[in-house]
Amino acid sequence: MTVSAELNYLARGSRINRRYVAPGAELNTGQYERHRVLIHDGRPRQQAFSLDEHGFVIARRASAVADFKDKTEVDARYAEEVADIVRDLTGAQRIVPLGWVLRTAGPTSPVMQPPAADVHVDMTHARAHRLAERLYAEAVPQGAGFSRFIASSLWRCLSAPPQDWPLTVCEGRSVEPCEGVANTLVRVPVLPEGDALTAELPGEEDLPAASVFHFSAQHRWWYFPDMTPDEVILLKFHDSDHSRAWRVPHSAFHDRTRPRARVRESIEFRTIAYFE
Repeated sequence: MTVSAELNYLARGSRINRRYVAPGAELNTGQYERHRVLIHDGRPRQQAFSLDEHGFVIARRASAVADFKDKTEVDARYAEEVADIVRDLTGAQRIVPLGWVLRTAGPTSPVMQPPAADVHVDMTHARAHRLAERLYAEAVPQGAGFSRFIASSLWRCLSAPPQDWPLTVCEGRSVEPCEGVANTLVRVPVLPEGDALTAELPGEEDLPAASVFHFSAQHRWWYFPDMTPDEVILLKFHDSDHSRAWRVPHSAFHDRTRPRARVRESIEFRTIAYFE
């Protein structure tokens, strides 16, 4: 089964690409265009997906967290759960947390961001390597070093199925190594307006940046309908071993085949897994 849906790709010629993030709101300055794509139902073959070949996996992993909107509980309990899951799914020896985000397709708030509805990967190649080196040095000052790292997101849907804006993931090996344009992440207390969006930004080259993508007919898209809170998707932002599927563009999409779908709520928890 496939779903036909529109995804937001970066338009060719878009010059100033920034993603401003404020509490409960996000805004891209880049120019985007919608492309209709086929998104394949991964449920019939969900056991066949692997991190090495596809860049993502789905797994059943229940959580003991009672309230994901309780920051104290998520920081204390869920961080440890995520580390155990990522360690199990990747085989890495050391897991360093990067942080987490709650998202909703309904009304946002200071603690609930909107879905990321453009085709993107949350790190560029350069950003991933700089971050991995710095965090390892901080976490293991006397460590012997690492041979490989995987920066990833563990994504969990918190609302019951079916969901109105599910996650779709692009098969890693369908993306060419040369693809991707930097999109600078700028955190602000309030979203800027007008000319301030594209004004000169001192130190922009040192800010975190994601990769955003132009449309390619070669991209192969998958989703897992009717996800439950007991399931997770682990997807790669960056694998330093490029002989494997090393990154997974992804996006939310509006699933119009489910007219009575529930508002999607989800949590994504980012980590770096180190192979020592």
